[in-house]
Amino acid sequence: MKLSIRLVIVYVFLCAASVSFGQTIHYDYDRDANFSSYKTYQWIEVPGGIVPNQLQDQNIKRAIDAQLQQKGLQKVDKDADLHVGYEAAIDKEKQLNTFNMGPRWWGGGMGQATTSTISVGKLVVDMYDPARKQLVWRGDATKTLNPSKDPDKNYKNLEKAMAKLFKNYPPKAKK
Repeated sequence: MKLSIRLVIVYVFLCAASVSFGQTIHYDYDRDANFSSYKTYQWIEVPGGIVPNQLQDQNIKRAIDAQLQQKGLQKVDKDADLHVGYEAAIDKEKQLNTFNMGPRWWGGGMGQATTSTISVGKLVVDMYDPARKQLVWRGDATKTLNPSKDPDKNYKNLEKAMAKLFKNYPPKAKK
């Protein structure tokens, strides 16, 4: 009986841990900002920010551009209502993999566990109001990375992540 309770506890822990490796999205915004007044945006570099290689930089900007244009914003080269920048990072984390072996007729079985190293990517997008010199919106997407050798598949995954990130942009107007 004690063995089966321990296995249930381990199983619940592992289920909770496996959920944490999925994609997560967060955003926050300045409640005093008038998002309906923003019509244009331009790209800026975030001071001290980390940017991936040139191809990934183009892909990230292209995916964000598509979302912002769907929201009615127009990209310009200067004098924009919003300045948009991003940072990207990849961290290595340990993942615990378990599985049961052997007969289960007595309520037990032998379990085995292995660990592996996984890559977790995080993309943070910042939007600044240059007139107010204020951060007005920040969103981040975190996802376990399993890069495909197919660059088109990788880009489709990036597009999905950006669609999810910008789902709640602009924030709902105050009532």
